Amino acid sequence: MKQIFIVDDDVAVTNYFKVMLAQTGIYETSVENDSRNVIDQLTEKSFDLILLDMDMPNISGMEILKEMKDRGINIPVIVLTGVNDVDLAVRSMKVGVFDYLIKPVDDDKLLEVINDALEHSDLDMSIKQLPSELSRQGLVNRDAFDYLVTSDPEMIRLFHQAEKLANSDLTLFIWGESGTGKETLARAIHKASPRRNKPFVAVEANNFTQEQFPAFFFGQARSWSKTREEKTGFLEEADGGTLFLNHIEYLDFPMQARLKRVIQRNEYYLESSARIRRSDVRIIVSTTKDLLAPEKESSFSRDLIYHLMVTSIRIPPLRERVDDIMLLASHFLSEEASEAGKDIKGFSDESVDLLKNYSYPNNVQELITIVASAVAKEGKNIITAESLPSILSEEKKITQSKKKDEFKIRKLDDVIVEEVRKTLDYFDGDEKKSAEKLGITLKELNRIIKKIY
Repeated sequence: MKQIFIVDDDVAVTNYFKVMLAQTGIYETSVENDSRNVIDQLTEKSFDLILLDMDMPNISGMEILKEMKDRGINIPVIVLTGVNDVDLAVRSMKVGVFDYLIKPVDDDKLLEVINDALEHSDLDMSIKQLPSELSRQGLVNRDAFDYLVTSDPEMIRLFHQAEKLANSDLTLFIWGESGTGKETLARAIHKASPRRNKPFVAVEANNFTQEQFPAFFFGQARSWSKTREEKTGFLEEADGGTLFLNHIEYLDFPMQARLKRVIQRNEYYLESSARIRRSDVRIIVSTTKDLLAPEKESSFSRDLIYHLMVTSIRIPPLRERVDDIMLLASHFLSEEASEAGKDIKGFSDESVDLLKNYSYPNNVQELITIVASAVAKEGKNIITAESLPSILSEEKKITQSKKKDEFKIRKLDDVIVEEVRKTLDYFDGDEKKSAEKLGITLKELNRIIKKIY
């Protein structure tokens, strides 16, 4: 049975939750009404989840959370508080809280959040326990990831993580630069999930005005005068399946609040209607933006973004997986050449050099465009440097020029002194450990130290 630790200075509250959770038959509980004893309890006993009050005498809930983080105590926490304080909610999510609920809490809602938190914890543990070396052959639903071409070990690991997350209904946040393949990964997750035989609906939030979007997303109720018919929304279209919502940075605050309700309660209402509808949809959201950046602070709900980031996947940009460039380029060349009816077999050495040294600001999508353009231009049976866009050779020249400008010849003694200083800093001034790491004697180290100080 799962062990739940209830922390609240109000005895009536802890007694209520203890009885309510015991009645489920699947949870065992421990109670603490004095916040001064909480950390000792956490170090002495094993718990699967904590229900934590924030406003307590002696030691506050926030202080307990910070102490847990400092000590590396990684247990899912659900905050229960009588104060609706957005800033406090954000600060608690920053230090690792799974969810933040305002008292009084509906029993069914609390049980649902507890279940989600424990599910997330189990998933997180299983992902952390993945072996260091993984292969596509180890994927149970290998065909779901076929369209994602890669040989990069981190990408293969990402597929294994995604496959584990596919079996959950937790809202998933995929983030990465433009063109990295966020929708493709979302489709793979849907295909690997129990919802695979239901619809996958992809929605681009930036294709609508903020005024239009709610009606398209939630649907539009029929008007009382019958002059306007009921309109099916994306949520209803995706019923039973997966809804992928890209570019969430375009959502305004009212829409963000309504999306949060769908995520947390599986409830929504049509435009021009107050009747609540239930939603059976797994939601995957994505963005190319850093929603925690200062410039986004006034335009996106910090509370919502921290909720979303609890279960998230980052797709690395193409420049971080250089070995994939030519693998992908060859794959796209085969497709594009076949479609164009051309017999182009590969790339010249010079074109390979240009392709491997380009930065790809639009990632895989840009590589597809580059290869398609080269195939259209090329009249030979191999892609030459001349058929590639000029921006590739121009960027290479700029990079080489910068490297020459940045390279400065330094005296060997200066290099040695700098390395010794960094090593001493790393070992907090321990000369013996520093000397061992540097492969020199203590006498030699002391001679160099005199130059530093």
